[in-house]
Amino acid sequence: MNVDLCFVPAQHTPLVKLPAVSGSSGRLVVERMRDETEQATWPGRVFSCSELEYEEAMQSYIAATQDRLKQSKSEAEIKVGRKAEKQALQREEERLREERYHLRERRKQEDSVWRAFRKQYKAQHSVFQALSKAERLRQTPFQEMLKQQWQIAWQQRCESLKMRRIENLAWQAQRKQLRERGGWDPNAQIWFAVLVLTDNCTRQCLGLPLFVAGSKVTSEMVVQALEVLLPPELRYLISDQGTHFRTTVFAQLAQRKDFIWVPIARHRAQSNGIAERFVRTLKEWLADKAWHSAQEAEALLATFQLQYNDRPHQGLPIPGLSPNEFAKRIWLI
Repeated sequence: MNVDLCFVPAQHTPLVKLPAVSGSSGRLVVERMRDETEQATWPGRVFSCSELEYEEAMQSYIAATQDRLKQSKSEAEIKVGRKAEKQALQREEERLREERYHLRERRKQEDSVWRAFRKQYKAQHSVFQALSKAERLRQTPFQEMLKQQWQIAWQQRCESLKMRRIENLAWQAQRKQLRERGGWDPNAQIWFAVLVLTDNCTRQCLGLPLFVAGSKVTSEMVVQALEVLLPPELRYLISDQGTHFRTTVFAQLAQRKDFIWVPIARHRAQSNGIAERFVRTLKEWLADKAWHSAQEAEALLATFQLQYNDRPHQGLPIPGLSPNEFAKRIWLI
C-alpha cells in the first residue's frame, strides 16, 4: 500500500490551480504561484541580446552582478534583523505564557477554596433543615450569620468571575497582537488535509478521509483513519518520512496490524511515485470543481474515488482495465 497526505484549500473556485503543498515537516510549505506576466531575469541574460557589443554586455553583466551582491548583503542584514525581532517576540510570548500559567494556577486554588466553602455551607444548611422546629429557632441567629457570610462570598465570587473575563479578553488581545507582529494573518488561507491510500498492485484508491484540522492534523488522527481503511492482508506500507509516520502511535499500529513500514528516502518523492501521481491526478480533477465547506469537499472526494477506481488505467500490467476490474481478476487467480 502507498499512503500520503495532500492538502487542499478549504474553499476553491473553478479553474484556479491548486498549488503543491508539502506537510511532511509538520508545517505547510506552499508552492509560490508565479505570475504569468512575471519574467525571470538574471545577469547572464544580457549576453542573449544581439544588439549589444561584447564589451557593453560584459559591463552590463558586471554592474548587474554587483547590484545583486549588494542586494544579497542587504537581504542578509534584513534577515539578521528579522531573526533578532523574532527572538524578542518569542521571549515576549514565553513571558506572556508563563504569566498565564501562574494566573491559571492561582485560579485553580481560588476555585478549590470556593468549592470547599460551598460544600461546607450546603452541608450546614442541610443539617439545619433536618433539625426540629424548636431547635431551628434556637439555631436561627447562627444560621443567619452563615447566610450573610454566604452572600458576601457569593458576591465576591461573581466579581472574581467578572474580573476573569476581563483578564481573558486582555490576554487574548495581547496574544493576537504578538501573533500579528510575528506575521500571523487571521485571514490566511485555511487548508484541509486529505489522506491518500492506494493499492500498489491494483492502483485502487481505498479511501480519501478528509481532516478539517489541515496543517494541524495529528498522527493520532491519521492512525485512526488507517485503522479502518487498511486491509487485513497488508504486508508493506510505503510513505514518506513525514512527522505523522514517525510516531509511537503509528509504530503501534504497524505492530497491531502486522505490517512493515517502508519509508522512502528524503527528498525523493518519486520513490513513492504511485501516491504522488495519484495526488497529481486528484488535484487536476479538482481544479475545475468548487467547494466552500468540508461536506462539499468530502462529497467531491467520494465522487472522484468512484470514478478513479472504475476508469481504465494505463499503468496496470493489463492496460485498459480499471483498478476495480484488475482487482477482481487477481482475486479470481
